[in-house]
Amino acid sequence: MRKLHIKKGDMVLVLTGKSKDKRGTNGKYPSPHKVLKILVSEERAIVEGVNIISKSIKPTAKNPQGGFVKKEAPIHVSNLSLVDPKSGGPTRVAIRETENGEKIRVAKKSGEEIK
Repeated sequence: MRKLHIKKGDMVLVLTGKSKDKRGTNGKYPSPHKVLKILVSEERAIVEGVNIISKSIKPTAKNPQGGFVKKEAPIHVSNLSLVDPKSGGPTRVAIRETENGEKIRVAKKSGEEIK
């Protein structure tokens, strides 16, 4: 199991797949999406509004009709890139230590801290 460059709550851009070319309001870069969950052992992430699938649901007491539910499926982390806080584009991540020994993630393009 390797350490991943994304965490839950990060804003990411989709580099490949169906959701690659969704443009946002800034026009230059696609719109960022929020990471909902990380599956570390599988190296996958569930991202809001990306890789939507239809899942059939059997009738239950809560849902007597059953039917189909649209939900997000996991996407491999190699197809995601973190959003640079300054430019809004894709960036790689570096790990730096502060003066008090705390490790922080920093965007390689702008050098700004990723929160």
